[in-house]
Amino acid sequence: MTAPNKQVLVLFCGGTLVMEKDERGSLLTPTLDRAIRNLLSMETRLDELAGLEVAYIDNIDSSNIRPEHWDRVADVIAEKYDDYDGFVVTHGTDTMAYTASALSFVLKGLGKPVVLTGSQIPGTRIESDARRNFVNAVRVATMDLSGVFIVFDRKIIRGSRATKASESRLDAFVAVNRGVVGDIRVDVRLSTDHRRRSDSRLDLQKGFEENVIIVTLVPGMPPDVLMCIVESGIKGIVLRGFGTGNVAYEYQDAVARAVELGIPVVVTTQCQQGATMMHLYDLGRKLLDLGAIQGYDMSTEGIVTKLMWALRRADSVDAVRKIMHTNVCGEISRDKDIPQA
Repeated sequence: MTAPNKQVLVLFCGGTLVMEKDERGSLLTPTLDRAIRNLLSMETRLDELAGLEVAYIDNIDSSNIRPEHWDRVADVIAEKYDDYDGFVVTHGTDTMAYTASALSFVLKGLGKPVVLTGSQIPGTRIESDARRNFVNAVRVATMDLSGVFIVFDRKIIRGSRATKASESRLDAFVAVNRGVVGDIRVDVRLSTDHRRRSDSRLDLQKGFEENVIIVTLVPGMPPDVLMCIVESGIKGIVLRGFGTGNVAYEYQDAVARAVELGIPVVVTTQCQQGATMMHLYDLGRKLLDLGAIQGYDMSTEGIVTKLMWALRRADSVDAVRKIMHTNVCGEISRDKDIPQA
């Protein structure tokens, strides 16, 4: 049961839930005053769930979100941590999974719920999903939970395991390689134990290396393309291979050159619900022998944000590998479960 005396801080980042149409029919972000009014007017009885206050982060389409926004959200949570029972981050859906994953790494020792939500349809429209998502996010933020979550439609998803799977379905997000944390029905049903940790101390670990890239392989892509990326001054590469993490022999010189230059290459699969098992085929085995880092069962968003975070905390490919293969916030199978290549 939720308690009416709970206090929740809403960290406002903009997003579709407060957007309005212009004369051409395109969605745009209104002025800050109108945006916050649109947000708070969606449901006038929220004080039955919790006392709400709003902290402004930015008022933008989430495609414009950058790592500096992740750090800013974390700063406000850390500053206000003792004053509130939970936190809701209103956010556009396009990069919500990246922000949720990034915050999962930054907010080490988190003992309260941090809940991201948004909508597929602006809250000013009668058919909008914004009201339900926002109300449910506040509900979850008052519950006996700890961690970073996305609340969307009827799902509660661990922030480091979420990905956006649809541009138009109201259940836009899915959990990658792990079941959802909870299901919102008439009541809220939790499938795993994520209880608040009153004895936990928040340890803010900000900082992301922005100079990283995802390369999705396609059959016939010229090897020079990958080599040019390696030689461009990039700091980290996520390579989306085929199946269990297979990469054609013709790209392996570029991977070897990256490792020689001290550039981590993390290999993942293009299968949304899948994991790398690079020891199964010679293609993958040779890549591991060259020094590539296996992504295992992490989501694409989880791998990218974790690599960005690891690069600020490691000074070698081996040090990055160790961080990437350590379970920090439920983003990867537990260390003892990771198969040894």
